[in-house]
Amino acid sequence: MLATLARVATLRRTGLLSGPGSRRELWTGRPQSDTDNMKPLEGVKILDLTRVLAGPFATMNLGDLGAEVIKVERPGAGDDTRTWGPPFVGTESTYFLSVNRNKKSIAVNIKDPNGVKIIKELAAICDVFVENYVPGKLSALGLGYADIDRIAPHVVYCSITGYGQTGPLCQRAGYDAVASAVSGLMHITGPEVACLTQVAANYLIARKEAKRWGTAHGSIVPYQAFKTKDGYLVVGAGNNLQFATLCKIMNVPELIDDCKYKTNHLRVQNRKELIRILSARFEEAMTSEWLHRFEGSGIPYGPINNMKNVFAEPQVLHNGLVMEMKHPTVGKISVPGPAVRYSKFKMSEARPPPLLGQHTTYILKEVLRYDDKAIGELLSTGVVTQHEVEC
Repeated sequence: MLATLARVATLRRTGLLSGPGSRRELWTGRPQSDTDNMKPLEGVKILDLTRVLAGPFATMNLGDLGAEVIKVERPGAGDDTRTWGPPFVGTESTYFLSVNRNKKSIAVNIKDPNGVKIIKELAAICDVFVENYVPGKLSALGLGYADIDRIAPHVVYCSITGYGQTGPLCQRAGYDAVASAVSGLMHITGPEVACLTQVAANYLIARKEAKRWGTAHGSIVPYQAFKTKDGYLVVGAGNNLQFATLCKIMNVPELIDDCKYKTNHLRVQNRKELIRILSARFEEAMTSEWLHRFEGSGIPYGPINNMKNVFAEPQVLHNGLVMEMKHPTVGKISVPGPAVRYSKFKMSEARPPPLLGQHTTYILKEVLRYDDKAIGELLSTGVVTQHEVEC
């Protein structure tokens, strides 16, 4: 996508491309003639409907490359990470600050038809539409891919999800520690994982030195691995509604209105006592029982899988994430398949990883148009080598 955006930016700067994305300027930039230190994505406009970490981090990188990023947020509340802390700088969460530079924020209620109209108008003058809602959520509001494609067919619509657009787990929320658990990463690394983006910002902005949290999070409680009767489960509650849902599922509703846990800030301050209560409850049931209880709750959760369980996951099977191919020397092999999927393109049968120098002659002859004599000289002098594959 970056290569596509770079080409769009180049065409815009040279005046060879006009259209919906160039009808009006979203904010004042440098004069067109000033090309010193020109960033590769200058002129590209990004409409950013993402929240929390994965989406904002992605669009921040586009902004760093010169793209104009418009961040759409909920009126009154904004991005969930605005309340994630401590630490705060004044009233600003360092977590939010760590992944949202080079953006302008617009607060729009996208549940209101007029708000939807604003988003569509913005989409019509942008090049890229990025969102990380649960699949189907934006479509229900009239802002899904088909809706945007009808009014702005030029737009690259990027949807970031935890498990993909389809499949048995597609409606689950996806957080990084949950992904580490479900993918099996925690099984080989142990319970300690590091998500350093906000950790680094905590130090740079607030001079708060990092601690070893294990699977827990310094600014969100609860958000960590819990021991069950027969294994481990990662669960997170990123806002007050999720925490209330968690308490109901775990049959501890008294915690919802407890003055020590009413906000994330308070839950962070009273971490030790809250985690002790929740840990005791989690150990009362098997992992499978907890998975059943959390299903459809909207809370990010997942088991810590070993490799056997990873490749038995229904979502892994649905997405075809195991790719088989015939290697020229070792025969049939299975490898992880591509994580990126396209709606109108399916991967053809994959070529196996090449042997060293397997395609040397082919490239010299067919791509660079070297003749046999020149290739022979290169081979004889050792400048190149060709690995001969036995049939």
